[in-house]
Amino acid sequence: MLTTEQRKEIVTKIGTKFGKGPNDTGSSSVQVALLTARINDLMTHFAKNKKDHHSNRGLLKMIGSRRSLLRYIQNNDKQKYQDLIAELGLRK
Repeated sequence: MLTTEQRKEIVTKIGTKFGKGPNDTGSSSVQVALLTARINDLMTHFAKNKKDHHSNRGLLKMIGSRRSLLRYIQNNDKQKYQDLIAELGLRK
């Protein structure tokens, strides 16, 4: 579970770099960063709880929404997409 401080740190870091400012929580790049942090947090949960199938469905929904947001960014601004992928460490 992400704490409020962790969310604020992600929003200010990604929002100033890819969004409109440190309070920009609605831009697609900030949403991708928040989803990535939640997905990484759930991956550690599944390392301990292999039979948690209900949470696995939520994880798959988050991955799908992140994929669609990344596709939107890629279609609109390829350079921003490449920078965001490199910043978040996705798709090596």
